[in-house]
Amino acid sequence: MIVITGASGQLGRLVIEQLLKRVPASKIVAAVRSPEKAADLAALGVQVRKADYAQPATLDSAFAGAEKVLLISSSEVGQRVAQHKAVIDAARHAGVNLLGYTSVLHADTSQLGLAEEHRQTEVALAESGVPWVVLRNGWYNENYTAGIQEDLAHGAHFGSAGEGRISSAARADYAAAAAAVLTASESQAGKVYELAGDTSYTLSEFASEVTRQSGKRVVYNDLPQGQYKAALLNAGLPEFVAQLLANSDAAAAEGALFDDGRQLSRLIGRATTPLAVSVTAALKP
Repeated sequence: MIVITGASGQLGRLVIEQLLKRVPASKIVAAVRSPEKAADLAALGVQVRKADYAQPATLDSAFAGAEKVLLISSSEVGQRVAQHKAVIDAARHAGVNLLGYTSVLHADTSQLGLAEEHRQTEVALAESGVPWVVLRNGWYNENYTAGIQEDLAHGAHFGSAGEGRISSAARADYAAAAAAVLTASESQAGKVYELAGDTSYTLSEFASEVTRQSGKRVVYNDLPQGQYKAALLNAGLPEFVAQLLANSDAAAAEGALFDDGRQLSRLIGRATTPLAVSVTAALKP
């Protein structure tokens, strides 16, 4: 039995989609906070179980009979470590053979502010006694393509990444990697994968690609970190989100989102999805 936590989220659904190509639906458990929101997964034959990171008792029941578990990191920044430790404890109680965790690229050395909770979770994994594998995911193409319509409306993409190169890949690429690891015939215990796109780009190059495909001029407007945060706040984003995005861009300027090891494409057995392909998808009506 393979259990996927956060299975109703964007990444979780894609992981299950990939797993269904490899194992019977009856061997997959979608562990979700709100089972009623996963009716489509149940319709595919996947078992749906309630699992709330903040309610440990639900994790114990969700992991019953599990051989492998994928802990998709919580979206609740600031509460992640405690929530992740609850999942690790439940996995240990269930006696799972492998616990996978979706961390962040180069978590042990990353300048990203969001990396700290990932680092602490990785330490907890190492100390847990549970066989583990870490998937250090880089940035998603969708992190940028999701805002294309706003970029087109303003004629600009705002950021604070300077000329930092970003090695992103499509969310589906990372999902395929997770499925490959969870179904691999050879042991994955103790492995750490640095996962990123085959190619990289600057945000100026991203803006140029949007311009090329849309026919509407979009420029990259690089701002100091403080000004970028202020712009995000003025746009209505919450303080912690604005801080997170501004910090991430500033870290990207220093190379935090770059990796040329190509571990992701080797793991999935194909090239990663180019940024241009994701831009095309985002521009479709």
